Amino acid sequence: MKAKYSIALRAALEAGRAILEVYGKEDFGVEFKDDQSPLTIADQRAHQIIVEHLAETGIPVLSEEGQQIPYAERSAWNQFWLVDPLDGTKEFIKRNDEFTVNIALVEEQKSMFGVVYAPVLKELYVGISGRGAYQCREEKNLNQPLDYLLQFSDALPLEQADSKLFRVVASRSHYNEETKNFVEALDSQGKEISLVSKGSSLKLCMVATGEADIYPRLGPTMEWDTAAAHAVVKAAGKNVYRTDTGEELSYNKENLLNPYFVVK
Repeated sequence: MKAKYSIALRAALEAGRAILEVYGKEDFGVEFKDDQSPLTIADQRAHQIIVEHLAETGIPVLSEEGQQIPYAERSAWNQFWLVDPLDGTKEFIKRNDEFTVNIALVEEQKSMFGVVYAPVLKELYVGISGRGAYQCREEKNLNQPLDYLLQFSDALPLEQADSKLFRVVASRSHYNEETKNFVEALDSQGKEISLVSKGSSLKLCMVATGEADIYPRLGPTMEWDTAAAHAVVKAAGKNVYRTDTGEELSYNKENLLNPYFVVK
């Protein structure tokens, strides 16, 4: 297994531990960025840990909590790490446990490797292009070398009992009129539509595991919100498609805002 993947895995796990230290305190040191999105001490500590680890790879890093890098510079990158040190800061502040550490390796605008770690839930998702997608829920295996960890993880998608329901991931906080109309127009193959949800990038992972059939996101997200889980989804045999063109979601655009997309 490539050393850079193992470095990313260690970075995600160590960042998760730092986040949990803050999560156990009463004061998260909440600040608000220019766009009024919240920022906590946990975001900042996780960012620092991840950047220090990934520096070992010599590959440039684009992180939500890092300095803005001009497009003129990053447009020349053929590969880079795309990082969200704490995806689901609002979930973190609400203490609902459904937040993640996201680290993706993007090559030629495609997400080729991703690790998504939910530190409270002790759930780890890994997607590697050409190798497959995996879920590890055994805490005792998390600190093992990556090759060993994957041997004792569940390959995705998981086997699912035949469901009479067509399960649609719907964000609790972003269920807007467009999403409602999309869901109502779905061809559910005669099955009853059931809405399911989780926080942060775990919504994409639900499609990767087979816990959900489709996830429409008809609202704003940034590239670092989706890249790591996108790699997991793709390695599990599904994909993330733009709703306007039907093409796979791409990364390192001049504008880092994602278009609307659907995961299936």
